[in-house]
Amino acid sequence: MHGAPLDAGRSSSAYTRRTALKALFCGATVGLAGCLGDDTASKPAPVDLSGGKEDDQGGMVIGLHAGPNGQIFYRDHEPDGHPNPAWFHTLSMGLFPYYFEHQQMGWEATAIYVTDYSIVDYTLTTDGGETFISTHTDADTFGDATEMTYVVDSEVNGGMGKDLIPFSVTDDANAFVDEHGGSTVEFADVTSEWLSGYMRS
Repeated sequence: MHGAPLDAGRSSSAYTRRTALKALFCGATVGLAGCLGDDTASKPAPVDLSGGKEDDQGGMVIGLHAGPNGQIFYRDHEPDGHPNPAWFHTLSMGLFPYYFEHQQMGWEATAIYVTDYSIVDYTLTTDGGETFISTHTDADTFGDATEMTYVVDSEVNGGMGKDLIPFSVTDDANAFVDEHGGSTVEFADVTSEWLSGYMRS
């Protein structure tokens, strides 16, 4: 499936939400305790992903297509061609496959960030009969990936189709499921095996 342009087929049903919660974010995130270590004092902050940055997993330009974005910082390694973080325009086909592959290579992630749809004014658009969620690239639109509740199997797509839609507020994720179908998973539920099955289903 080709990536859906950000402005493709914007429908009259597009809507915005979550202005109030943005103030709660304020650039602060909790440490990635456990799986990513506990060195929170030196944990890097998320960066802006605008400016033509190309996805480290597939080469697509971030910000030109719908859906959640992500970024991963590594302790002793860097992605090819640029300093940390590695950056992605999808989670299901970008961030998570890259994370699992490099985890097997011994790379230690110190921070993982994904778009937080609880704090952005997201919109839904329609194109070719399919529904897509907006993309966001500003640094303050990202939250700790390990603290998110992810909506999966809903009727709403990311830029390349089926994706995981992250919310820092579980009630927001549940409300999204009530409106658009699907179910929720936590970060710890997303393993390489789980992802393979999800993308095949």
